[in-house]
Amino acid sequence: MAEKAQEHVKAECDGAISLAFTLLGKRWNGMIIDVLGSQPLTFVTLRRAVTGISDAVLSDRLSELAAAGLVARTVKDGPPVSVSYELTAAGQRLIPVLKQLGTWASENLEHAPQA
Repeated sequence: MAEKAQEHVKAECDGAISLAFTLLGKRWNGMIIDVLGSQPLTFVTLRRAVTGISDAVLSDRLSELAAAGLVARTVKDGPPVSVSYELTAAGQRLIPVLKQLGTWASENLEHAPQA
């Protein structure tokens, strides 16, 4: 009796997961979304909440998250003019996912030493 050739399944990452981590895998993006999960914040308040991020990187990440439809920028006429950032509905739907990821990390990963 002839043996059937074993089929080899090519393992591939799910396209949606790959797309999600293209954006969320960038340093700071998950933390920015997490911090904005509670309320709209100004740029300065965000920078203070996301310890270690530079102004330039925060500005770039906010622009990127806004372009992806996760963050909205609101300008209020002054004086003084005020700019705030908040999560869109799509961004808000990420909060439970990030909380679950944080819980998983706390339970399964060793904390990296602080530099």
